[in-house]
Order: sequence, then structure tokens, then C-alpha cells
Amino acid sequence: MGNVSDDHERTMAFADIALGQIKALRQAATPRNYEIWYAYATGYWPSLNQQINETLKHKGTLTDADLDDIYDQFLAPTRLTRRIENLGSRVRDEIDQVMAMIDAAAGSASSYTESLVDMTEKLGASKDREDLRAIVEGIVQTAKEMEATNHQLEARLNASKHEINELRARLEALHSESLTDPLTQLANRKFFDDMLQKSIAEARMHGQTLSLMMTDIDDFKVFNDKYGHLTGDQVLRLVAMTVKQNVKGQDVTARYGGEEFAVILPNTTLRSAITLADQIRRAVMAKELMKRSTGEHLGRITISVGVATLHKTDNAQSLIERADACLYAAKRQGRNRVICEIDPEMTSGFASAAPAA
Repeated sequence: MGNVSDDHERTMAFADIALGQIKALRQAATPRNYEIWYAYATGYWPSLNQQINETLKHKGTLTDADLDDIYDQFLAPTRLTRRIENLGSRVRDEIDQVMAMIDAAAGSASSYTESLVDMTEKLGASKDREDLRAIVEGIVQTAKEMEATNHQLEARLNASKHEINELRARLEALHSESLTDPLTQLANRKFFDDMLQKSIAEARMHGQTLSLMMTDIDDFKVFNDKYGHLTGDQVLRLVAMTVKQNVKGQDVTARYGGEEFAVILPNTTLRSAITLADQIRRAVMAKELMKRSTGEHLGRITISVGVATLHKTDNAQSLIERADACLYAAKRQGRNRVICEIDPEMTSGFASAAPAA
């Protein structure tokens, strides 16, 4: 019970900091403002803290407009959609401006051509020296004007190319962010679902093997309740980092949900997948946990892993279900182990029911 009390006191301390900031800056105690300052107090969003600190340094306060911008950028549920829409609008505006300038340049080129034709006709008809000089000077002036227009167009096109490349990079970063789990920085469930479908299609197209690993942290709920959610988050990050460090570049590691992780293993046999799964299991078990806030040693954690390989009749759902069944069997058989679909435990009857985490 004392550890639950610690978690309560820690979160109440964050709440006190948030309310203290609101009072100090004489801001309205709205849910939005409280959420911003609570996030600031926890330190979960370093970029949010950096932006708040820089704004306070330059302005000495945060206006409603500043708070709106911070909330939209870091905390609003629709922030990614809005930012993508805004960037898309800017790309369209930039393209429209370039097209307008190209149209204007095309009109100038047409006028230039007409002027040349007219002057050529005058040259052919003129026999007076002064007239000839005036016509030639007119041609030279028109050529200079056309050259200046071309230089302006070239400069504008170069600037637009740079701007569009920057906007494209930001769109790609936002797209990547929308497919990333913010806590663990692994791929999220949406990306996993898409990639599993693609990986199955590619495996069948090229006649290659494909394996799937489902991983779950043992007794995570007990650990979370005992040491608090903040420490639980540290554990999730630790396991995510360990899994990611042990897979190859072509493999896809994702947070499947809660404390469960999934790894798509293209061109990997079941035997190789089992070897990798046990390597990850041992790597996680080797790490000793320490509570950052107090330096308290929390011991070690373990994971259970289920491994399945793609069959001819499989779709994404059936492959996931079979890997999950192996994971459940590993839990039922004592946790901290790897079980695959051909192991005896899968026919023992224990794999039919899902275990407690």
C-alpha cells in the first residue's frame, strides 16, 4: 500500500506544480491550461518544456495565443491532422504562386516574340539609318527586359523548390509521427497492421518465409500497481529499446497494445525467429531496473514470447491469433519463456485460454 501512496504523492506533486504555475502567471484554471502545466511538470515532453521556457524567457509570460499554440502542437488529439492539413495548404499555395508566375512569364515570352516579329518586319522595310538604330535599340531593350524576367522566374523557382522540399520533409516527419507510439518510439498498431499485410503479400510474391513474434511483459500489472505508472512507463521504454536493439533493419517492431509488443520478421524461418526471441528474452532479463526518482533497485523483469510462421492458408488475423496462442501458452507454462507453434505445449490444452498479464 505504501507504493500506491508514493504514486499518489508523486502525481499530487505534479498537480501542485501545475496549479502553482497557473497561479504565478495568473492564468485561467481551465482544463486546457492545467493539462499543459501538468505535462510540463512531468517532463514527458522535452520539446514542450523547451518551448515554454523559451517563451517565458523572452516574454516573461504566456499569452492565450501562446497556450493555444502549445496545446495544438503537443497535446491536442487532432494536432497531427491539423498540422498535416496546414502543411498541405502551404504546399498548394506555393504551387499556385509558382504557376501564376510561370503564366506571367509565358505571357511575357509571347509579347517578346510578337515584338521581335514586328521589329523584324520593320527592319526589312526600313531604309533609314536612324530608323534602323531605333529598331535595334528596341530589340536590345526588349531582350534585356526578357532576360530580367527570366532571372526573376529562375530565382522564384529556386526559392519555391527549397520551400517545397522543406515542407515535404516536414510532411514526411508528421506522417512518421502519426505512425509512431509516443511512449516507446516504436511503430504503433496502425503501422503494424499495414506492414503485416504488406509483408505477407511480399513473402508470397517472392516465395519467402515470414515469422511473427508476439511479446508480453510478465506480471506487468502487478509491477505497475506496486511501483506506479511512471515507473511502469520506464519499463515499457526499456523493453521496447531492448527489442529494437536486437532486431535487423528489415524487421518491424511495434507496440501492439498495452505491455504487448510485436515483431514482423520478413524472410525469417521459424527456427531463426525462435533463436531471436530467446535472445531478446535473455537480454531483457539481464537488465536490472532502478527507480529514477529514488535510485531504488527494483530487481529484474521478464517477458514471455510466442512465435508463429506464415502458412499457405494464413491471412494477417490468423497469423496473429496463432502467435498470440503461443504467447498465452508461454504465460500458462510459467512465463519467462519462448513457445512456438510446433512446441508440445501448443497441443497440451493450456494455450486455449488467455492468462493474466
